[in-house]
Amino acid sequence: MKFLPYRARTATGDSYDIEFPLHGDTVDPVRVSQLVSTVLGAIDRDIGIALDTSNGDVLQAVAMALAIRARMIQAPHATVSQLASDLLSSALDAVANARHEAPRAGHA
Repeated sequence: MKFLPYRARTATGDSYDIEFPLHGDTVDPVRVSQLVSTVLGAIDRDIGIALDTSNGDVLQAVAMALAIRARMIQAPHATVSQLASDLLSSALDAVANARHEAPRAGHA
């Protein structure tokens, strides 16, 4: 199995080093990484404008976007639904196992 290393950084300076397992039919891992960065960047820019957006609202919107993109695939619903569920589960597991670093805080 191939993996995609990805470093995610939060606005507060935390970072997560993630090893995402790639689906066997992945065509271009670099493009996958670019799309992830584009989506996360768009969310960050939007939240920067509308500061009252909750984390739950963001997750709900991302879930809806995933469902819409899945529906655009010309395949049986059960097949696409299972693929989307498997990919999400795998990504959530990878993030749960990611190395987390937080900036040091305190007084010198």
